[in-house]
Amino acid sequence: MHIPTDAGGGLSEEQRIETAAHGLLRDLGRLNRALFRAGDYGLTRSEVSVLDALAAAPLRVTELAARTGMVQPRVTVVLQKLQERELVTRRRCTTDRRAVETSLTPAGRQLLDQGRQRMAAALLSALNTTPVEDHERVVRAARQSVALLAHAMESASEAT
Repeated sequence: MHIPTDAGGGLSEEQRIETAAHGLLRDLGRLNRALFRAGDYGLTRSEVSVLDALAAAPLRVTELAARTGMVQPRVTVVLQKLQERELVTRRRCTTDRRAVETSLTPAGRQLLDQGRQRMAAALLSALNTTPVEDHERVVRAARQSVALLAHAMESASEAT
């Protein structure tokens, strides 16, 4: 694995970011696929994405679509499948009776948690050449970096 590095070397700001970001999308995709396989959820990526979005709080279809990047009709189909498997429940919103909120069931939360545990175990196994403190630091730094980049991109797109 080669990650381009350049401490500036006469490059413009744009060129420095382009060099640093080279292959970022591809590498994020590779990591995403590897983690999804390790999670062994027995669900599609779309279904896991919806469960993950619901982990913090109940959401409406419009909110789920925004968080997952799926179109609303696709979210509705995914929710129907998850509801059939008793992984989510759907209820009328208490503040707006026209809207429906979806939340995880205990079975949905357990499935999500077990998949996350398998993913963490796979990461630990893959990083087995260094002490666990280093593993934790690397994983936290990666998560913070991805969150910072995502926030910056979302803020930029909202401004336009």
